[in-house]
Amino acid sequence: MTGSKQGGRRFGLLPLIAVIAMSLAVAACGQNKGSEKPPEAGDTAVARVDGRTVWVSDVKREAVAQGLIGEGEPLDLQSDLFRQVLQEVIDQKLLAAEAIKRKLDKDPLAQQRLAAARERILSDMLVEGVVEKAVTQSAINDLYQEQLRLARNSDELKARQIVVATQAQGEEIKKLLTAGASFDALAMQRSSDSATRFNGGDFGGYFTLDVMPEPYQVALKEAKVGDLIGPFAVDGGFALVRVDEKRQEDPITLDAARPQIVRFLTYDKVRDLLERLRAGAKVETFLPKSPELPGAPQEPASAPPKDVQDKVNAPPAAAPPPVPAPVAKPTLTPAKPAPAPAKKK
Repeated sequence: MTGSKQGGRRFGLLPLIAVIAMSLAVAACGQNKGSEKPPEAGDTAVARVDGRTVWVSDVKREAVAQGLIGEGEPLDLQSDLFRQVLQEVIDQKLLAAEAIKRKLDKDPLAQQRLAAARERILSDMLVEGVVEKAVTQSAINDLYQEQLRLARNSDELKARQIVVATQAQGEEIKKLLTAGASFDALAMQRSSDSATRFNGGDFGGYFTLDVMPEPYQVALKEAKVGDLIGPFAVDGGFALVRVDEKRQEDPITLDAARPQIVRFLTYDKVRDLLERLRAGAKVETFLPKSPELPGAPQEPASAPPKDVQDKVNAPPAAAPPPVPAPVAKPTLTPAKPAPAPAKKK
């Protein structure tokens, strides 16, 4: 069931099949058969279909599954979106009940898909529980403070440049500047860098050297405030750079670092869980051997046995919800846009 958040009823074949499979899985587990006990604390009944209660949590879960709201995001019971999703949940229950009446749940293929849906639901719940316990405000704060202690903040520079075609022209302009000529005026008159010349050569705010092209990194590595560096070769000619200001960059704030920290903690805990489960399980794969391509790199003689590699590299039999790709511990360095490179006019 795909579509916008607003508008009329929407039905998509593949999503519909998926939600029916989930409904059948729940029905096969014998859950929610006329029980008036809320599945979650504070839950509210919003409908009943042939004696089966539909709860607010059922509607919210379906809205999250369709991407209509985010996990934990509120959904107003009086909104058109809630009413729309409620009708879809009711339709799911009716379709699932009809499928059971027709004994589709007894079909071997249906049983296999129901078992897969059940495993997926259970693995989702396990991962959600592990992540909920691990990704706490305390854990986020602790990791932030740890990285803050380890962070090495770079120097930020504020500088101006004049780019000319030849080194000789650069040396000529350097003599004029040393004699007291205005950097702003010479940048406007002589610089070929269209990105900075009309601002008196100003790069446009503070920057760190790691975001600059390599020639600038090398030339300005030891620069001090007031230094006139160059001319040195850059893309577009030869640059003269004057350092106007220098300061220590500010570390990234906790709010800005939070998404990266949450991703790391989530991946870290799910990885630890899967490693522990794999260590205690016997996992066998029966994939055919990959064909050897001409010129493909060969494994060194010291490589681990193939069965060990299979155990390490094989994907989990029942994959948990999408987990962020492997990430290193977050480095608390604020990202900054690089100053515009030298451009010819």
